[in-house]
Amino acid sequence: MRALGERAGLCDDGRVSTDRGRVPFDVDSYGELVQSRSCFICRIVSDPAGEEIVSRDEHHIAFLPRFHVQLGYVLVAPVAHREGVVDDFELDEYLGLQRLVHRVGRAVSSAVATERVYVASLGSQQANAHVHWHVVALPPGVPLDQQQFRAMMPEANGVLDLDPRERADFAERVRRRLADDGSS
Repeated sequence: MRALGERAGLCDDGRVSTDRGRVPFDVDSYGELVQSRSCFICRIVSDPAGEEIVSRDEHHIAFLPRFHVQLGYVLVAPVAHREGVVDDFELDEYLGLQRLVHRVGRAVSSAVATERVYVASLGSQQANAHVHWHVVALPPGVPLDQQQFRAMMPEANGVLDLDPRERADFAERVRRRLADDGSS
């Protein structure tokens, strides 16, 4: 791995390197923010201006998070506000959402250097209640003690210091791969 803060470009195989500089993440301020504001996903659904949307249809949305713990990171959610990870969905609705999670995972893993793709539904009734899935690429070479949940913890790792151009480039790579996939 390169030294913290050093920027990297394309990998030999044309994918984007996930080795980026990081900045600290203030967990307490984030907790206060998400508990004091309206649903962030509903806000993005109703006004996507300034967001990096990688997929959107009548029922689903996939977009880049504001705080990237890894470069290959996309959130997938239903457009309708749902809070129960399984209880608020009919089987066909749930399977449609999981189909998009699968497609996004494949697109992410082809857009950035990836050892494994993590998929997790996080949130609670106290904060970030709108059901959503985190699709997160684990970069190759991460030591075992920094993998799994730890690789997705901003309080342990900080967040990536990405400028808007880097976010837009990653989003475009994922959009292209989703379009090339062509499945529904």
